[in-house]
Amino acid sequence: MNTDLFLALAGFAFVTSVTPGPNNMMLMASGANFGVRRTIPHMLGVAWGFALMIVIIGLGVDRLLAANPAIETTLKWISLAYMLWLAWKVANAAPPRQSPEASRARPFTFLEAAAFQWINPKAWAMALGALSAYAAGVGGALVVGVVFAVINLSSVSIWAISGQGLRRLLTTPMRLRLFNTTMAILLVASMLPVLLGKS
Repeated sequence: MNTDLFLALAGFAFVTSVTPGPNNMMLMASGANFGVRRTIPHMLGVAWGFALMIVIIGLGVDRLLAANPAIETTLKWISLAYMLWLAWKVANAAPPRQSPEASRARPFTFLEAAAFQWINPKAWAMALGALSAYAAGVGGALVVGVVFAVINLSSVSIWAISGQGLRRLLTTPMRLRLFNTTMAILLVASMLPVLLGKS
């Protein structure tokens, strides 16, 4: 991969990783509810889970989807259902100190965040777009995956840190509920363009 193409890939990775989407909305909510330290496994799962997803798709999953549109449609409906469930969980999240039920709340683990990429509509759009524009063969998919892993980690960290920065403003149950409800609405809204085929 020449320098110009690499820089273009890095720019694409940064812009698509740092803009609002399901991962970033969830990381901001996690940073606000649990802090950055407890959110680190979630951030690592997003970065490396997405990189692995790119490599696996580059091995032929993209061609499978192109040949079987029904699989893509089914994936979109599963994604929508899971995102709505996650939005409900985010809207009802509370820090551990506020209730016995909230004490069972926890951020995503590394594996949960990595697995989440497979039902994240924005992740699919990013992976397919990056592979079609910047990858040639398995080696190209590996390069794209590593570039995304490095850039994605720094990008998603911004959202978790921003969420933690809001913690000092979310000192009452009403403010926290308003914030979490807003994050839940934005989570659902962030996936609609991809689900509706507009992104």
